[in-house]
Order: sequence, then structure tokens, then C-alpha cells
Amino acid sequence: MNDTPSKAVILLSGGLDSATVLAIALAQGYRCYALSLDYGQRHRAELAAARQVAAALGVVEHKILSLSLDAIGGSALTDRAIAVPESGGEGIPVTYVPARNTVFLALALGWAEVLGSTDLFVGVNAVDYSGYPDCRPAFISAFEQLANLATKAGVEGNVFRVHAPLIDMTKAEIIRTGAGLGVDYALTVSCYQADADGVACGRCDACRLRAQGFHAAGIADPTRYRF
Repeated sequence: MNDTPSKAVILLSGGLDSATVLAIALAQGYRCYALSLDYGQRHRAELAAARQVAAALGVVEHKILSLSLDAIGGSALTDRAIAVPESGGEGIPVTYVPARNTVFLALALGWAEVLGSTDLFVGVNAVDYSGYPDCRPAFISAFEQLANLATKAGVEGNVFRVHAPLIDMTKAEIIRTGAGLGVDYALTVSCYQADADGVACGRCDACRLRAQGFHAAGIADPTRYRF
């Protein structure tokens, strides 16, 4: 009998949600390999946060891959000519990065296949989120089907699973879960326009949802805000 824990690849942005997902995967007994992407986003503070979270929670390996989604643009997070909204709004916001989760999961899938892992973890959420189409259960289900059709491992009978443990949780539930698993949220950066030191603006959608989540959870917000 093989008692070696299963490997899992965790998409780790350095934000609150992905840190919680990493803690959940570790609590479930997986040997975790964290993957972060330097994709041309507005700031690199989240990558520094990802390094700290990976070290604090303990992963087997942490990779940071570079790709240039800013060369495509089309999002306030990759094009500085597009302002980050600070007052919400209707429809899919300009902070949506075209095809980001599809690309990120594809890279995680490639690494998982090399590692001999069939488990991918991603921190998408369909409750307290900004309306992104690639945060919906239908997207996760569709990508899981793709993973099993498009890989050598899948064709040979291995079954890939895309785990999205936060998908039906409120931000408060996510925070309470992570706190119970020992996540230090002071290490994380969620702000869309944080400065180089990770200090949050306190005004963007990500800051607003994060602050509301801590308030609803009844847990002190450790976020460093500019005001």
C-alpha cells in the first residue's frame, strides 16, 4: 500500500483567497506545489506576498513563472491607461483580465502533469466576487473536462480534478476558515493597486470586499491601508 501523500498544484496569487486555498489543501494532506504568475500586473507586491505565504504555510516548491498578459492588455490590471474603478458598477468590471484563469490553470495543469499530480487547486469564488466569468462553477467544470481530454496523463486513464473549495463561500466564511487553519492574513495582498510595499488603497473592489469580509467574520482586519 502506498501511503505517500498526493501531490497538488495550488495557484497562489498572494491574496486572501489563494492563501486560504493553500491552507485547505495542506489540511487535506496534500503535498503542495505553489504556482504564482508574474503576468504584467500593476504591481509585484502580490508576488512578494505569495513568497511569504508559501514559506509561512510550507510548500514543497514554489514557482513564479513570467508571462506578458500586459502585451495583450484589455484590463485595468494590465494596462495603466485603464483606471481601476473605485465605486463598483454594473456588468463585468474592467479589472477582468481576458482569459486569465484559463491561462493560469493551463500552466498549473502542465506542471501537475510533469509532477505526476492530478489535483489542481484554485481560489475562485462565485459569491463575493466581481462578476468575472472565469470564477463560475461552470468554468471550473469545463476546464476539468478539458484537462482530462487534452493531456497524455488524462488519455492514459488518470483523472484530473480541479478543486475550487471557496466557490460557494462568502468572504467572511473564507476568512473564518483560513483563520482556523492558521493563515496569517497580514502577509496577503488583495488590493488591485497596492503600492510597492503592499499597502492597500482601501477604495477598489478588492479592498472593499476584503474589508467587508473581515467585518462580517468578526475578525480584526490586519490590512495596511493608505488612509
